[in-house]
Amino acid sequence: MLNDFWETAPSAYKYAVFGGMGLTALGIIIIVIGAATSTPGLTFVGLPVIGVGLIAHMTSLMLRGRAVRKALKEAELRDQGRKPRR
Repeated sequence: MLNDFWETAPSAYKYAVFGGMGLTALGIIIIVIGAATSTPGLTFVGLPVIGVGLIAHMTSLMLRGRAVRKALKEAELRDQGRKPRR
């Protein structure tokens, strides 16, 4: 496989990666603002946002793993001379 994974990655993977990074960054920003303004409520609001961002990021890892397994299986079938199923 000569292509970079990002070029051939499914769009769901890309959305999950950027969504996870964005939510995690947003949660960190909320916590920093809450700590700087001495607002404990705002600090605790940022924790679930970070959690959702981490879950989205883990989902992207599962999507990537599924895509890699599928590509490896298709390559193996191609090497054996059989056509991959769609």
